[in-house]
Amino acid sequence: MPANRRFRNVARIGPVQVATSYDNRGREKHTAACTAPRCGFSTDYDSRAAAELAARTHRCAVR
Repeated sequence: MPANRRFRNVARIGPVQVATSYDNRGREKHTAACTAPRCGFSTDYDSRAAAELAARTHRCAVR
């Protein structure tokens, strides 16, 4: 079952969106997700800086 998250502090860096949410255990997580069609890149990080770095260095394999 997918997690139902409420995102806040959403920023867009190129095709990647970076947002902050809380996981199921109440810990703050930062997510970087690519919005390009058929890309599928999405990961969670413990720090906002790591999520933004992933967003800046992400290159879509599908172009």
